[in-house]
Amino acid sequence: MNSAASLRLALRKRLGGFQLETDLTLPDRGVSALFGASGSGKTSLLRLIAGLDRPDHGHIRLGERALVDVAQGQWLPPNKRRIGIVFQEPRLFPHYRVRGNLTYGMPAHARPRFNAIVELLGIGSLLDRLPGTLSGGEAQRVSIGRALLSDPQLLLMDEPLSGLDGARKQELLTFILSLVRDIQIPIVYISHDPGEIIAIADHLVVIEAGRVLASDSLETVLQRLDLTPQLGGFDLASVLPARIAGHDATYELTHLALEDGQTLVVPRLAAPPGSELRVRIPARDVGLALAPITATSYRNQLRASVERIAPSPDDDSAMELLLGLGRHRLRSRLTRKSCAELKLAPGMSVTALIRTVSFDIRRH
Repeated sequence: MNSAASLRLALRKRLGGFQLETDLTLPDRGVSALFGASGSGKTSLLRLIAGLDRPDHGHIRLGERALVDVAQGQWLPPNKRRIGIVFQEPRLFPHYRVRGNLTYGMPAHARPRFNAIVELLGIGSLLDRLPGTLSGGEAQRVSIGRALLSDPQLLLMDEPLSGLDGARKQELLTFILSLVRDIQIPIVYISHDPGEIIAIADHLVVIEAGRVLASDSLETVLQRLDLTPQLGGFDLASVLPARIAGHDATYELTHLALEDGQTLVVPRLAAPPGSELRVRIPARDVGLALAPITATSYRNQLRASVERIAPSPDDDSAMELLLGLGRHRLRSRLTRKSCAELKLAPGMSVTALIRTVSFDIRRH
């Protein structure tokens, strides 16, 4: 696969009643997710990157190559951009078998990778079938394979799991996670599903009415208390890296080691000790105490420090808190009354009480 190249976007495009305006650089590897309400400009931005539409002003650069530069009169057509695209619908050629769909547009120098891509996506048994005989998940895997075999420097994925049922969606998500581990090109990924984004994304771009409100690592953006209304779909969650320290067979529990040396206990996971995880903790599941509590049903009590307290922008009765756990952060939402009674203030040491933990497993 091609060497990694960062994507630089500095452009403006009039879209009906609002103007899409971006000025950002996305990482040269991993998954950058675009998130925002329907009509915010996510798909329009993807179409501009792909060359399906032209910006009114500005430029787009992939590594050292200018895909478009309005001021310089430069414009690369879609087929010259070396960008693979996976749409919400697979868009396979119905009269070509899977093998023909995969090799359509494949350059000669990509042929040696054919077998590896087929194996990676688990579609070897599908090569002689017509698209009409495939399930939704199978067809989308073929679509991903066709995009990869076009020898891209960048992969664009627009709601690739939308419309799939739970089992097929989870199956394809597993394949995409494997793909992220094995290819060394950046992926720009659109989804309206926060859980999907938490499972797959390294970088998060929040878009509202054509404007980029945030662009940073997933963990950093989810800590932004000022973005609480826009991040409501994420359940105001925190994402922490962890490692499986061991399993408790008697009680069917798994012990997770956090980077600061503390541990979490969750229902048993089907992964071996040493596996690296991503732990998602909704703010609503984080309570606070001024000291550790004994004789309690809380299995998870973490030492933390209060770093910031702010009124909730969408609930007059609540306060948003950011807690420090070593170099990572944990969000909590408490009532104003609880904050007053505990006399919470920045700099205080507290104990974070975590009732439930939801998690996603992926590489680091």
